[in-house]
Amino acid sequence: MKIGIIGGGAAGFFSAIQAQTNHPKSTVIILEKSNKLLAKVKVSGGGRCNVTNACTSIAELSKAYPRGGKQLKKLFPKFNTVHIRQWFESRDVPLYAQDDQRVFPVSDDSQSIIDCLTGEVEKLGITIKTGTNVQKIEKTEEGFEVFLDDVNSIFFNKIIVASGGSPKKSGLQWLADLGHEIITPVPSLFTFNMPKEKVKSLMGVAVENATTRIQGEKLTGNGPLLITHWGMSGPAVLVLSSFGARLLAEKNYQFNLQVNWTNEQNQELIRERIKDLISEHGQKQLQNIRPYGLPSRLWLFLLEKIQLPLDQKWDEIGKKGLHKIIEILSNDIYEVSGKTTFKEEFVTCGGVSLNSVNMKTMESKHVPGLYFAGEVLDIDAVTGGYNFQAAWTTGYIAGQIQ
Repeated sequence: MKIGIIGGGAAGFFSAIQAQTNHPKSTVIILEKSNKLLAKVKVSGGGRCNVTNACTSIAELSKAYPRGGKQLKKLFPKFNTVHIRQWFESRDVPLYAQDDQRVFPVSDDSQSIIDCLTGEVEKLGITIKTGTNVQKIEKTEEGFEVFLDDVNSIFFNKIIVASGGSPKKSGLQWLADLGHEIITPVPSLFTFNMPKEKVKSLMGVAVENATTRIQGEKLTGNGPLLITHWGMSGPAVLVLSSFGARLLAEKNYQFNLQVNWTNEQNQELIRERIKDLISEHGQKQLQNIRPYGLPSRLWLFLLEKIQLPLDQKWDEIGKKGLHKIIEILSNDIYEVSGKTTFKEEFVTCGGVSLNSVNMKTMESKHVPGLYFAGEVLDIDAVTGGYNFQAAWTTGYIAGQIQ
């Protein structure tokens, strides 16, 4: 049996390894259009490679995927975060989990992961062809003709498509031509640009636990929030960008962001806390007592925003001042205009619709013998190693090749 793997990324390599392991007598060939293999693995996690997440609860794990979580929930019992950690560690790549549950190689170098995957491919005798761009696939009686241009083609009995996310729908036309439904891709993990907002002057300031909301929508995000020289980033923003990918694309990335700096959802509890603070520190100046342990630069910025004098004493703010403070802490509003890709981790929402795929086997419902793995599918996740986990899991299942 000749098995063709289209794509030399994480999902491509892992499905190739599985296919060759499960069908040792077959010939497995990876076709990669660029001259770089495992490019995303290389840059992930700032070059450290966030391999997976330490979450072991399948129910919790599935919640990290705005798209595909329900389907992955059924696949995770077969191959999940525990399995991939064992897989790498049994091949002499020790891993560790950070406090935030992200898992990295102990070497803190993505090259360890790349060397492990390429070493495994070499050991199994899998062929790699780089600079090989697939133009179209034709189904034949025996299998598939994969055309690299108008003249040259390669025959395969089975194919696994692991070509990664495409920024445009047109990039997936060759799969639409085979009858697959394509969901228009839009960016999924991105940070918010705030060109008109002065808050950018606080670049580098981080708040441990904030809640964010798109004004007028139910969608919320929470977690650490980081102020950058272009706007806001950090998990509280990235979660919103991921779960709100389609909504924000429809808004053309122009919207208001509501920030609750306290992460306390009940305004009455915030009121009580501020009143306690006044009774305890009434004679102290506003600038010197920071509610909720907010960073000093941020607190001074917020006081300026609501036009309360920095040297005013806490017990002199009156009802109006109290209301202003509660409002800015729980419902601070910023105008967002545009987005910036989060580091090099370009992730798309969209791709081959999961309705076109038998999610038990990853085989196409339209073209028997053709399988899918990784980001070419309409599956994506929040940041934290979950996108790689989807690649490992779908690659593992696709590589079973029935």
